[in-house]
Amino acid sequence: MGTFCSVIKFENLQDLRRLCHWGPIIALGVIAICSTMAMIDSVLWYWPLHTTGGSVNFIMLINWTVMILYNYFNAMFAGPGFVPRGWKPENSQDSMYLQYCKVCQAYKAPRSHHCRKCNRCVMKMDHHCPWINNCCGHQNHASFTLFLLLAPLGCTHAAFIFVMTMYTQLYNRLSFGWNTVKIDMSAARRDPPPIVPFGLAAFAATLFALGLALGTTIAVGMLFFIQIKIILRNKTSIESWIEEKAKDRIQYYQLDEVFLFPYDMGSKWKNFKQVFTWSGVPEGDGLEWPIREGCHQYSLTIEQLKQKADKRVRSVRYKVIEDYSGACCPLNRGIRTFFTSPCTEEPRIQLQKGEFILATRGLRYWLYGDKILDDSFVEGTSRVRGWFPRNCVEKCPCDGESDPAPEGEKKNR
Repeated sequence: MGTFCSVIKFENLQDLRRLCHWGPIIALGVIAICSTMAMIDSVLWYWPLHTTGGSVNFIMLINWTVMILYNYFNAMFAGPGFVPRGWKPENSQDSMYLQYCKVCQAYKAPRSHHCRKCNRCVMKMDHHCPWINNCCGHQNHASFTLFLLLAPLGCTHAAFIFVMTMYTQLYNRLSFGWNTVKIDMSAARRDPPPIVPFGLAAFAATLFALGLALGTTIAVGMLFFIQIKIILRNKTSIESWIEEKAKDRIQYYQLDEVFLFPYDMGSKWKNFKQVFTWSGVPEGDGLEWPIREGCHQYSLTIEQLKQKADKRVRSVRYKVIEDYSGACCPLNRGIRTFFTSPCTEEPRIQLQKGEFILATRGLRYWLYGDKILDDSFVEGTSRVRGWFPRNCVEKCPCDGESDPAPEGEKKNR
C-alpha cells in the first residue's frame, strides 16, 4: 500500500556492497530458482499462448517476481533511517530522559537503538535482518513487511504450478507410455495439445524448487504474521521485549506502578497507518511520535533508563576459569553447549583464563556480558561484549547467589 510509489535511492556505490553477504545471496538465489522454474513449468503445464488462462497465469508469475524484488531491494537500499549525528532534543533539559551514544556522538531519539552491524543509531529500529543485510526500521518497515507478505504468496503460486506440472507430465507418461514421441514446441497449437518432454533432470529441478517454495512459504509467512502483529500494536520487536522486561522489573521488585506503552494509538487502523501510507513515506520524522493519553514523549526512554540501572544491579561478576576461542559452536565445551548455541548474530567473545566478565543475561548453557577491561570498569566506556559458555566461567564469591536467569524465565522474589 503505497510502497510502490517510493523510489530506491543509492547514497553511493558502496551501498551495492550489501549484496555481497550470505543473506542476500541466499535470498536472491531462492527467488531466482523458484521464479525461473515456475516460468519454465508453466510453459510445460499451461502454455501461455494457448489460452487466456495460461496468459493470465504467466503474467501473474512475472508480477509476483517484480513486486517481490522491488520491495526486497527497497527494504535493502532505502534503509531504515538513521538518527542524525550529533542529534539532541530541542529542549536541553529533555536530555536527562535519553541515553547518549558515544559512537554516533548523539542522544538516542525515542524508539531508536544503536545497531552494531550498521554502526549507527537506527530510527524506530525493529531488528537487523541478515536477509536484506540491513536494519528494518522507520523508513523501510513497510517495504520489508510487504516483502514478507508477497514472498509466501508468490511461492504458493509457484508451488501449485510445480505440483500440477509434475502431476500432468507423469500422468501423460503413464497414460501414453514412456516411449512417447517427442513433439516440438511449435506444434503447441494442435488439438489435443502435445506432450512436452519432461525428463529426469526437469523432474529433479522441479522437485527441488517445490521444496524451496514450500519452505519459504512457511518460514517467511511466520515472520509476516509476527511483523503484522506488532505493527497493529504500533510496536517493534525490540519494544515488545522492553515491555516484557518492564513487567518483569515491576514484578521482581513488587512495585506499585504500571507501565503503559506510549505509542499504541488504541486503534489497529491508526497503528497500521503509521507504517503503511499511500505516498509510501511513513508518518513522522522518526524522531518525535504521537503518544496516547497518560504518557509523554519520553515514557519509553525513562523505562529504558530504569531497566539499564536495574541491569547494573542484577548483573553478576564472573571469573574465567577456562579459555574460550570465541567459536560460534565450540566442540570442546560439551555437546549441550554445542547444540544450544544462541541463534543470533550477536557476537561471541574470546576469553582467557583469569579475566573477569560482568554477565547481564543468559541462556541455560550460555551467558551474555561485558568483559571487564580494568578494575575501573564503568557502564558505557570501551566495551567488549558478547556470548560465552557458562562452563568456562565461575561466579565470583563476592557477588550474590543468583545467576542471570535464562531468557524467558522470570525471577520471583
